[in-house]
Amino acid sequence: MKNEMEEIDKLIKDTLSKEEAKFYDKLEEQNHIESVFGLYKGKNAWLNILLNIVTVIFFVALIYCGIQFFKAESAIELTKWGIGSLALLLNMCMLKLYSWMQMDKHAILREMKRLELQIMSLSGKVDI
Repeated sequence: MKNEMEEIDKLIKDTLSKEEAKFYDKLEEQNHIESVFGLYKGKNAWLNILLNIVTVIFFVALIYCGIQFFKAESAIELTKWGIGSLALLLNMCMLKLYSWMQMDKHAILREMKRLELQIMSLSGKVDI
């Protein structure tokens, strides 16, 4: 299967111009680290940086709430600090899910661009 994919990729690269082949090489599958750093490129980089700052603030507040939870002496205080900790933890989870969805979106868009490029190269070979 891998040899077939390599042959198809080679065939596609042979039909593309140098600029298109360079663009096609950029669309290779990324590992997890490249996907994470890919969040900080493009139009929404500022939003992802802001969300990470907010996540760090929530984490610090979560640690504070956790400490206060274990220092509490009454059931009401335990409940307040426990609910605060839970709310912060849920917010942090939602922000991380957003980042993961963005990474998935980038992977899907990259694959769609590869397909478009493959269709374009194949349509150039076929005479209608």
